[in-house]
Amino acid sequence: MKVALVSLNQSWENKAENKQKVGETLALIAEHCTNTDLVVYPEMTLTGFTMESQKVKEDELSSETITFFKEQAKKYKVSIAFGVVLSKGEKATNNLVVVSEQGVLATYAKIHPFSYAGENDYYQAGDELKKLTIGGATIGLTICYDLRFPELYQAYSKDCSVILNIANWPERRVSHWRALNKARAIENQVFMIAVNRIGTDGKGLQYVFSSHIVSPYGEELKGTSLSEEVVVYDLNLEEVAQYRAEFPVKNDRKITLYKEIL
Repeated sequence: MKVALVSLNQSWENKAENKQKVGETLALIAEHCTNTDLVVYPEMTLTGFTMESQKVKEDELSSETITFFKEQAKKYKVSIAFGVVLSKGEKATNNLVVVSEQGVLATYAKIHPFSYAGENDYYQAGDELKKLTIGGATIGLTICYDLRFPELYQAYSKDCSVILNIANWPERRVSHWRALNKARAIENQVFMIAVNRIGTDGKGLQYVFSSHIVSPYGEELKGTSLSEEVVVYDLNLEEVAQYRAEFPVKNDRKITLYKEIL
């Protein structure tokens, strides 16, 4: 499975500029790579992480952002994962959407809004896991702060060989980002695809290059860099079943007990 990670330097709440940046990265990937299965962008791709939900939210059925990425998926014949804010009653939801040439494959609403920063005041929590199949991999979808809740990943790993997390995770906590992605990969014996932004957001928060993929063995994969923002990886999906057979840690989980003590 071939995956391109794009650590986009997002322009703050500027959809037009970010569309141009996305188009440039997709053209770069198409120029240098063939048979790319999936291209992944950071959380709230065309706006950056913002609490201005009422300003940036879109109706799902007429979403400017979803329409744009569907057009790009058709143009470049590739599946694309991206973040977008969608309307949900008086609030909104923080979503990860995956599209292909055929249209929308899955829409996941972030289950754990980042209450530490007040995200829950502006965004309604999702309540449903979402997964899909691309390039022979069943993929689970998560967003940023979800990463701190391991139960979510255990649930996904029952069916998934790959779990995706898109984020706007600032530099001051980037050591947590790397540690948690590695832990989620090891404990669930999956590939963790972790995509973060770079640059500075509208609040002055700094973001450093930290997008990466961790194997089921807990090893960070080496990719091919196409630019400051774009790195392409090849995943050997057979490693998941292979390692689970070699080291069947899931057989020793005490699910009934965990339900009693949690």
